[in-house]
Amino acid sequence: MKVAVKDYKGKDTGRKAELSDDVFKIEPNEHAIYLDVKQYLAHQRQGTHKSKERAEIVGSTRKIKKQKGTGTARAGSIKSPIFKGGGRIFGPRPKDYTQKLNKNVKRLARRSALSLKSKENGIVVLEDFTFEQPRTKDFIEVLKALGLENKKSLFVLGDINNNVYLSSRNLAGSEVITNSELSTYKILNANSVVFLEGALEAIESNLKK
Repeated sequence: MKVAVKDYKGKDTGRKAELSDDVFKIEPNEHAIYLDVKQYLAHQRQGTHKSKERAEIVGSTRKIKKQKGTGTARAGSIKSPIFKGGGRIFGPRPKDYTQKLNKNVKRLARRSALSLKSKENGIVVLEDFTFEQPRTKDFIEVLKALGLENKKSLFVLGDINNNVYLSSRNLAGSEVITNSELSTYKILNANSVVFLEGALEAIESNLKK
């Protein structure tokens, strides 16, 4: 499939980018998308949650009252979970939430997400550009020119470009990444995915493997 290449001012350059049908025009596999998004969200969890259990509470170990004759239940330690300040029963412990997913499934999921975005006309190809210095106003002008000012957008660069990245960092609705950071979740979370020409070849070669 062919997509018109625009410049950063939103004007048509007169050129067209050839997008591989094997990446941008396949039958989407919804289950692969589900698995990849599920893994991505799971990996955002730190898993550092922890509460102190009975054995970890610092407190006196003396028996707080006699065993019999009080008319109430026996109690051996102030650290018991039934008392205020005692340990927590079955409290959360540190846990690793990472999930394993086959590379081929991840590639299929990304191709499926790109194909869905392509069907929605959410793929934009932009010629490579940069800024002389980081400036949020300059990036906002690019968004206005592309009609993405009030929409979620994902810009995919071929290489690291600090001036473009820093210019977008304060904008909640836009994200700038390199081709190696592209994920199924980020593709689906954006209304439009803007590829710079320098990123296309690397993405297609990686997803065709």
